[in-house]
Amino acid sequence: MPHSPHPASTPLIYRLNPPLLRLVDKQRASVIPAIIRAGLITVTLAATGCGDAVNNDASMPPPGVKAAKAIAQEVSEWDEFTGRVAAVNTVEVRARVSGFLEKQNFTAGSTVKRGDLLFVIDQKPFKAQLNFAKAELERAKVKADLAKTDMKRAENLSRANAISREEYDTRRETLREAGAAVASAEANVYTAQLNLDYSEIRAPIAGRISREMVTVGNLVNAGGDAAVLATIVATDPVYVYVDADEQSVLKYRRKRLGSADAGDLTGIPVQLALADEADFPHAGRLDYVAPQENPNTGTISLRGVFANPDGLLSPGLFARMRVQGSRPYPALLLPERAISADQAQNFVWVVKPDNQLEYRTVTLGARVGPLRAVTSGLNVDDWVVVEGGQKLKAGLSVDPERIELSAQGAP
Repeated sequence: MPHSPHPASTPLIYRLNPPLLRLVDKQRASVIPAIIRAGLITVTLAATGCGDAVNNDASMPPPGVKAAKAIAQEVSEWDEFTGRVAAVNTVEVRARVSGFLEKQNFTAGSTVKRGDLLFVIDQKPFKAQLNFAKAELERAKVKADLAKTDMKRAENLSRANAISREEYDTRRETLREAGAAVASAEANVYTAQLNLDYSEIRAPIAGRISREMVTVGNLVNAGGDAAVLATIVATDPVYVYVDADEQSVLKYRRKRLGSADAGDLTGIPVQLALADEADFPHAGRLDYVAPQENPNTGTISLRGVFANPDGLLSPGLFARMRVQGSRPYPALLLPERAISADQAQNFVWVVKPDNQLEYRTVTLGARVGPLRAVTSGLNVDDWVVVEGGQKLKAGLSVDPERIELSAQGAP
């Protein structure tokens, strides 16, 4: 069988029309070089475009940033807790004798001193009782004087054997009875005087007093069912109670190891801020640590004491108290915006003398207001990028504007 110039896979039109096949092969031969030439032109244009882009990047000016030196300062670490202001002393004023309330001698909500007169209970019954007791005392003294005189006579008669022994013993016991009656009358006078004094209800402590709970004209009772007439709260100084976590308390104690009493944390400086205060303007000291941990919360109660001469700190107010967790140490302060995080480490961008950037890892310390302490990785003469730190990389040339930081972290 003769060999066919076209395989069976060739389209039928080609096998039936050889001239057409020759025409197609001729066009194919002319098209392929054209495609190759077009590809070369495209590659050339692409290479030219890349060269223009490289030239454009190289011609762009360096980005502008603001750089500043860190603030050198001694700082302390503080641990912050939330709690409540509490009064050092709180007293519920109650009547110690029964009677009708006759007078109120204070203004509700005012500050009172210890010993100030607050209420007066009707004194007429107590004055009458005192007068009666004094009269009974006088009668007892008269009887005692008479018994003393009779005893002297009995002694004289006894020496002359002019009185029986029975009569002598009777006069002697009568004198002792008269002396006891005098002592009893004196006790009654003291009790009557005490009741009269208790009819004037005075402030047992200094502080701020509440409104009156019982108004004038009402009957007040003494004893276990005595009604509360008012409440006095001591306002200077005040306590602040917080619950500290176990790790913090252990840290405080470890820092005191080697001292006379490592477990005694009293005296550690503390600071206080109220709900409307951003900083901690009130200074105090730690004066109490609970002897055991609360097993339900895993916390230990701490108490700070703060002076309150102006009465700003009222018992019951919400407060933030921070406890000094370390002794002062030297550090460099930077605003938080100048510090970036890269996985598990913190870093800053340092502008070198040739205005190129250097990636510098740093170790952070305590927060000082809006600033953050850097304990290692930075020198006091380093210029750190504080603004314009987006899309920076090591070795990049920048145009730094050198500024000076304030204590608030602003230029």
